[in-house]
Amino acid sequence: MLYVVLALISGCLVILSMVINSHLAKKIGIFQGTFVNYLVGLLFISIILILKNEFRNLSFNILSYIPFWAYLGGLIGVSVVAISNIIIPKIPTIYSTLLIFLGQLFTGIAIDYCRGNLISKGKIIGGLFIIAGLIYNFNIDKQES
Repeated sequence: MLYVVLALISGCLVILSMVINSHLAKKIGIFQGTFVNYLVGLLFISIILILKNEFRNLSFNILSYIPFWAYLGGLIGVSVVAISNIIIPKIPTIYSTLLIFLGQLFTGIAIDYCRGNLISKGKIIGGLFIIAGLIYNFNIDKQES
């Protein structure tokens, strides 16, 4: 149950972070906002590592043994923040949230498929229902405006 609650909190924080970052990006620029986002994140995690005395567990020697692809998370993270900084001010947050969720859902399905994991029809059908609801709601909003 704890992990479910933490996942929900994480989801809320992702959306909140995207909205805050997009406002920052409107003020100082997309890539400048992304830079500030990661700079503040670096400072915050550095403070946590110092307070928990865990810098000693970070061996820079071992970093050379980690495969290249493992470092792509940072590159992808920067891309996510920069893209969010572009789209959040352009479309309503609910649409961007649902579209990002759909991207996550279908990417998760594709990764599970590539790794040989069972893919349930329910996940695919659920994703298609979300797409249908999104299109329906978008058309209603379009007619109202």
